Amino acid sequence: MSVSPATSELSSDNVSIATLRKVIAASAIGNFVEWFDFAIYGFLAVIIAQHFFPPGNPTLALLQTFAVFAVSFALRPLGGIFFGMLGDRIGRKRVLSVTVLLMAGSTTLIGLLPTYTSIGLFAPLLLALARCLQGFSAGGEYAGACAFVMEHAPRERKARYGSFVPVSTFLAFATAATLAYVVGLVMSEDTLQSWGWRVPFLVAAPLGLVGLYMRLKLDESPAFQALKAEPEAPHAPLKETLSQHGSTLVCLSAFISATALSFYMFTTYFATYMQVVGGASRSVALMASLGALIFAAVLCPIIGRYADWVGRRKTILTACLSLIFAVFPAYILAGKGELWSAMLGASMMAVGAVICGVVTAVLLSEQFPTRVRYTASALCYNVAYTIFGGTAPLVATWLIDITGLQLSPAFYLIAISLLALWGGMKLPESSKWSLNDDAAWPSPPTPLSASLRS
Repeated sequence: MSVSPATSELSSDNVSIATLRKVIAASAIGNFVEWFDFAIYGFLAVIIAQHFFPPGNPTLALLQTFAVFAVSFALRPLGGIFFGMLGDRIGRKRVLSVTVLLMAGSTTLIGLLPTYTSIGLFAPLLLALARCLQGFSAGGEYAGACAFVMEHAPRERKARYGSFVPVSTFLAFATAATLAYVVGLVMSEDTLQSWGWRVPFLVAAPLGLVGLYMRLKLDESPAFQALKAEPEAPHAPLKETLSQHGSTLVCLSAFISATALSFYMFTTYFATYMQVVGGASRSVALMASLGALIFAAVLCPIIGRYADWVGRRKTILTACLSLIFAVFPAYILAGKGELWSAMLGASMMAVGAVICGVVTAVLLSEQFPTRVRYTASALCYNVAYTIFGGTAPLVATWLIDITGLQLSPAFYLIAISLLALWGGMKLPESSKWSLNDDAAWPSPPTPLSASLRS
């Protein structure tokens, strides 16, 4: 029978509320920069295609723009492994300071790049390099930010405080949507095409510097300090992760597949669905998505309290059932093309996506000991998001095309939700565990081979 890790003298239960608030703010702002860049790139994809790729074929240029977007996802697992291993060796604070600087720098760089008319084929090459740097650094951001918050949070309120990391994710998308809308509203088309499209990318520079300052002012987490106080801290986090936590990686990644898919269907694909299937205007789709994003941000702390109250396994069950039962009504409402029905449909999708996101944020830290927490959580999170998140709009569009059924993406989400339910319910209940490292850390629930057979 597994036992909970012991709490050392360096305990997160002794962290002051003031310190915890600073930790949450510093973690959230880096996560905000990460998702703001991904969102603004998508919202301005048409303009980017016009400036960075050869003229004459708008469709091809747009496809090339999204191809560059996909490349950044491919580098996230590599970044997760690199920064995860580094964070398990030198600490969370130092690595998170590097990732926020790299992400803000790469986002700002896109706003400064010369266009195709200035330097020809070097323009898309530089754009791809900037996106690769952003994707690589983002691979170490989310899991590390979650771990940093969780390792400061009180044992029985980890989800409550950890829920503010997903809040920053949804607010990043909402801010990007608002900024893209306002820039297009206040600027003439000529100004927007000339230099106005650069403004949203340049906003990342001051945000990144603020995030860097806030992170450098913080101390290392109590759990990592406790680990470093041990006489012989291990130095092979990736090897230990794969050899000793393989079944946990598989089960948690299976659950995160629903987190990734529901998130990108809700934040990215739903606006396209409203326009293509429902015939909604771009402004209606944008306003409906914006309202649902704000609703999602407000809902996160409520779900955090719920996850601490009922435990992780019941929250996992709630998340998967919410997605399964809400997906058809949500798509039907979004397909009507009217503002309030579309917003209601998007908000229904938001409920399951938020529950998945909040419980994922805390499970990433709870399911692994401190010595491998950053590496293991970054690996399974980024692999799941690369496979199921980055491909969500593409797969949804492809399913509609080959089946002729407008609701086929809903069947896809249900199938992935069932996979997530299988993986999530194989994880042990971890809501009462302390994150301070100890030799008594629970073993994975089942051997990897047994998990796969069942």
